[in-house]
Amino acid sequence: MVGANFNWDEEVKNFSVDNLTYVDNILLGRNTADEIVTYWGGVANDPNNNDHEFGKLVTDIPKIVFSNKPETNKWNNTTIINGDIIEEINILKKKEGKNIMVYGGSSFVSSLIQNRLIDEFYLLVNPIAVGNGLTIFKSLKDNLPLTLQKCQPFTCGTVLLFYKTKK
Repeated sequence: MVGANFNWDEEVKNFSVDNLTYVDNILLGRNTADEIVTYWGGVANDPNNNDHEFGKLVTDIPKIVFSNKPETNKWNNTTIINGDIIEEINILKKKEGKNIMVYGGSSFVSSLIQNRLIDEFYLLVNPIAVGNGLTIFKSLKDNLPLTLQKCQPFTCGTVLLFYKTKK
């Protein structure tokens, strides 16, 4: 989510909009779904908002929320899955269509990385030093070899690092 500590300018926004045009589904953890669906839904409903185009895409693309707890679905355009995350994501990956995007908190993304379920990483690195934080790579037991595909600096100082996992 765009926040006070994230350098979000027109270039980063345009990259993010373009990137979503190749996406069929957005995967989310339950906690992140509460934030993202609510926030971007509000942006999508406000045509005067500077981030309306991105908000509309995030809202219109079907979302799949993974949860360990039984949930009542309170989000539009969203399916909740309580099953085995590895099995369910492998089923999704075998379906015909575009890419699957993951937006999530560090625990959810970390579990996907640990189970080698992510094929590509689009990491937007912000020029902000944080004393404490959460890492998405905390659950790795072995090295995860990555191949750099692209490095793109944006005028605001944010840098895109695009990696593919080595098979």
